[in-house]
Amino acid sequence: MDLAALEIFRTVAAEGSITRAAERLGRVQSNVTTRVQQLEDALGTALFLREGRRMALTTEGRTLLGYADRLLALAEEARQAMRPAHPAGRLRLGSMESTAASRLPGPLARFHRQWPEVALELSTASSQQLIDRLEAHALDAILVAWPPGDPPGPGLDATALYAEELVLALPAGHPPVTGPADVQPGTLAAFEAGCTYRRIAQAWLAPRPRTVQLLELGSYHAILACVAAGGCVGVVPRSVLALTRVPSELRLHPLCTADTLLVRRSGYRSAALDALQAALQAALQDGVAVGPADAAATTPPDAPSRDAEGSARP
Repeated sequence: MDLAALEIFRTVAAEGSITRAAERLGRVQSNVTTRVQQLEDALGTALFLREGRRMALTTEGRTLLGYADRLLALAEEARQAMRPAHPAGRLRLGSMESTAASRLPGPLARFHRQWPEVALELSTASSQQLIDRLEAHALDAILVAWPPGDPPGPGLDATALYAEELVLALPAGHPPVTGPADVQPGTLAAFEAGCTYRRIAQAWLAPRPRTVQLLELGSYHAILACVAAGGCVGVVPRSVLALTRVPSELRLHPLCTADTLLVRRSGYRSAALDALQAALQAALQDGVAVGPADAAATTPPDAPSRDAEGSARP
């Protein structure tokens, strides 16, 4: 069992197809098929269920995938440790969708120009899903939201980067809000379970006398549209609002602040990750981390673009 075979196995598992895996790896299909069969023969067990052209992992395949992720991550860490002053190789970064959209475009573009030998792979998911993937060695570092005083957990090192102001989006004409009891809609539009912002919103709304229903959606555009239609509320980072066409009739109520953390496994060393962290921190110090979202994050509460109650204006 060699690293090349494990990389092929992992790619087939991710793509669910020999054809797509071969395209992604730049190999011919017959070579990928042969290497998978050789790995299965060496281990004495089937790793995939063949369902037509679809490749689904067996129980043994899922077990091997966890080991493959850890072994390949350790091999990449070892390669980078040999040249600590020269960032290169693959860096798998996970991020919340909101951070990827509002905070990363500028810094990542500059990072690519400065370190072209780093192959950075960016994927998005909820904070809890990203934590799980980091602990499983499927990612090298993540950008996640976490409430103050509640660190991600043992075995992880976290650095706070961004302080996101969260706002409660309310339908047009909603009366002013001073606390959870003033919120009239009984439904919260939010991302799926594992989203920290959803958890914060649920905790804030918990004192309401009636149970809050959930409407799970996949984007902030959808959340804001449902709020504008009436009948529900949503929680959105203010930095995202600068990137989104916000319905002018929405009322925005400041909720709280949540830190966005850059998290890695304790003891994990990577010249590429160190360079990325330095680039993100430098962009913050220079005040050019996110472009238009910076203005949203620093707009004072009494700025002319919003009224005293936070109602959005055209």
